[in-house]
Amino acid sequence: MTFASLGLIDPLLRALDVLEYKTPTPVQSQAIPAILNGRDLMAAAQTGTGKTAGFALPMMQRLTAAATVVASNSVLALVLVPTRELAEQVHQSFRAYGQYLPLRTYAIYGGVAINPQMMKLRKGIDVIVATPGRLLDLHRQNAVKFDQLQILVLDEADRMLDLGFARELDAVFAALPKKRQTLLFSATFSDAISKMAARVLHDPLSIEASPRNTAARSVKQWVIPVDKKNKADLFSHLLRTRRWGQVLVFVKTRKGVEQLVQTLLAQRISADSIHGDKPQAARQRALDSFKAGAVQILVATDVAARGLDIDDLPLVVNFDLPIVAEDYIHRIGRTGRAGATGEAISLVCADEVDLLAAIETLTRATLPREEEEGFEPDHRVPLTNAAGQVVKKPKKPKKPKVFAAPAKTATKLAAKPAARRRAR
Repeated sequence: MTFASLGLIDPLLRALDVLEYKTPTPVQSQAIPAILNGRDLMAAAQTGTGKTAGFALPMMQRLTAAATVVASNSVLALVLVPTRELAEQVHQSFRAYGQYLPLRTYAIYGGVAINPQMMKLRKGIDVIVATPGRLLDLHRQNAVKFDQLQILVLDEADRMLDLGFARELDAVFAALPKKRQTLLFSATFSDAISKMAARVLHDPLSIEASPRNTAARSVKQWVIPVDKKNKADLFSHLLRTRRWGQVLVFVKTRKGVEQLVQTLLAQRISADSIHGDKPQAARQRALDSFKAGAVQILVATDVAARGLDIDDLPLVVNFDLPIVAEDYIHRIGRTGRAGATGEAISLVCADEVDLLAAIETLTRATLPREEEEGFEPDHRVPLTNAAGQVVKKPKKPKKPKVFAAPAKTATKLAAKPAARRRAR
C-alpha cells in the first residue's frame, strides 16, 4: 500500500516524499480513507505509530477541497491537545505536511503572552492546534469564533481529563457547531473517554491499530528494584557503567526533577529539565538543547510525556513510577518510535509496588526484574503476578497452643499422691 493509493492529493504526496514517508502505518491506512469520506472516528493507536499524520493529512485535503474563505477571527479546523509541547509538535507536523498547500496553521497555548495570539487570529486561521484553557480565554474575548468550524480533533483526550480539563472541554463542545466532523485519537482509552466519545461523536468508525492500553513491542522494558534513598546513586552508576548516551528521565514531582538535575550537574553531567513551573521559553530551550545533543540528560515530569518527538531516542528511565498507570505507556512511547527499537527502565522502590501492579494490570504483562549488584534494596519490592497483583507472602502456620498448668497448681498436683502415700 502507498499513500497515493489512499487517495491523497499531489501536494500532500510531494510533502511526504520530502519527509521520506514511504509506506502508511496501520493507523494511517485505516484512518485516512475514513476521514476523507467525512466519517467521525474513534482511533486507538500506540504513540509513535503516526497518528498525527493519520488525521492531519486527510483534514488538510478536505479543507483544501472546500476552499472556504476564512472570516476574521474564525477557524475551520480545531485540534485540542493537553500540553504546550504537544501543541507545538502537532503544529509543526501540520506545517510540514502542508508545505505545498495554501493553508494557515497556528498553535495556541498558555504560558506565553496572549496579545500576539489575538493579533494572529484577526486574519482568520485554517487550522488551530490549542490547549483548552487558552483557547477558551481567547473565545471569551471574541478573539476566536467557531461559526465556520468544520472539523474537531481530540488528540490525547484521556490526558486532558487527567489534567483536569473536563470542564474546559465541556465549555468548548458547547461553543462548537453541532454539525461537524469529530475525530478522537489516543493511545489509551478510559471509561471516561468512552463516555465522552458517546456524547461528541456521531456514528463513529472505531479503529484499533494496536491493542488498547499496551506498550509498543519495539520497547524492551524491565524493572530494577532499589531503595528510594539510593535511586539517584543508582542512576549515576548505571549512566557511568553502561555508558548511556542521551536519556529521557521521568520524575514524579517538580521538586524531584530539579533535585536530580542539580545532582547530575554537580557530577559534571549535562542535564536540563522540563516541568510546569518553568516558563514556556525555558522549556523549549531545554528540549531544543536535548534534541541538538547539547544536553545529555533531560529530566521531566509527566507534562512532557506527550509532546516530545525526539528522533532515535534510545532510552527512557522512570526514576519514579507515574501515579496514573496510562502515563507509563506515554512515557516509554518516547522511545521505540516509527519502527525503531528502544529501552525503558524503571527504578522501583517498595512503596511503589501498587503503582507497578497497576501498570502491569493495564498492560497485561509482568515486567521482568533485574537487581543491580551493590544496590540490592533493604526494603524488598513485593512480587507481582501475571495479573499485575501484589503477591502477599503466605502467612506462617500458627503453632498449636499448649495449655500448661500454672506452676503452683502443678506443684499441688504433684504433691497430692505423696500426701496420699503418707496417709496410708
